[in-house]
Amino acid sequence: MKAWDEMEAAERRARERRMAEHGETLDQLAAEGIDLDPEGTIAGIGPGTHRHGDLEHASDHTHPHAHSEPGERPVTGIVGAGPVGLALGVALSRAGWPVRAVASRDPGRRARFREHVPSVRAFVEANALVDDVELVILAVPDDAVAPLAETLRLYAGQAIIHTSGLLGAEALAPAMAAGTQAGAFHPLVAFADLDLALAALHGATIAIEGDDDLVAHLADMAEAIGGSPVRLAPGAKASYHAAAVLSAGGVVALLDTIREVASALGLDEAGAMGIYLPLVEQTIANARILGIDAALTGPATRGDAGTVAAHLAALDAAAPDALPVYRALLARDLAVATRRGALSPEATERLRTALAGQP
Repeated sequence: MKAWDEMEAAERRARERRMAEHGETLDQLAAEGIDLDPEGTIAGIGPGTHRHGDLEHASDHTHPHAHSEPGERPVTGIVGAGPVGLALGVALSRAGWPVRAVASRDPGRRARFREHVPSVRAFVEANALVDDVELVILAVPDDAVAPLAETLRLYAGQAIIHTSGLLGAEALAPAMAAGTQAGAFHPLVAFADLDLALAALHGATIAIEGDDDLVAHLADMAEAIGGSPVRLAPGAKASYHAAAVLSAGGVVALLDTIREVASALGLDEAGAMGIYLPLVEQTIANARILGIDAALTGPATRGDAGTVAAHLAALDAAAPDALPVYRALLARDLAVATRRGALSPEATERLRTALAGQP
């Protein structure tokens, strides 16, 4: 990331305008009856700085725009305090990364973020956070990245990144100004639970994008939280993300299908997972050690068309919603078996006929 130079006069005017807009937001909260801490300045926050509930703003703008010293990590703020933003904030803070601000319109999420990262300043609006940091992280849903970027204006020397697995750095173009940088930082981790996500970050792949200078800082950030940075080629993000969705949501969909089929045996979810999840885990371990083709087992490797036909009949009777999933996966199994030379042409044709037949 480029040196964090002092702002020019025009940039200071832009900063002051945004602070005024932030003040209007707080006034609106007050008008709606939300407690804005009528006691005024809170001891220990600093001169001219007021906290409203869990929020802060500077009444006379005495705090300067943040600047790290040469060689130091950039002062960082996170927009979005949901599962991804919270996990990144906690992980970075524990790693000694200077996380100084968070912005979220959800008061519960702001409060939870501050519980885990007490040193941060909390804001409702993202633009108020921009004045406190050098690196802005947008940890928001994919569809919110571009609209949010349109509301932000960076200063020279600042950088902005998002955590989307789908979007490229170009989605942040509306926020850019002269001398700013944009990138992306996507941990390949499931953020369903904070503690599990924090543990999973260690050794996780983290896809990064940006120019050479910014990427160096993002790689440092990835390694600081225990991840392994991987720089994606331009235009590769959609394919990367599709594979990621199959790796997470796709596996969950498969497990849900297994649960549905196993219910015909009288098994609940716990029972189904207790029986079949070890086989899933063994298959994954085999694929890791032996490779995907060699890990394939089952009727597709043996040409057992009669077995496939029996499966289809059983699913039609007990779990009809699982039929299209079974057909699609067995067709892919057949492609793998054919690629590794496990089947004769005749066996391949019998399996295709069985898969295409009724039910």
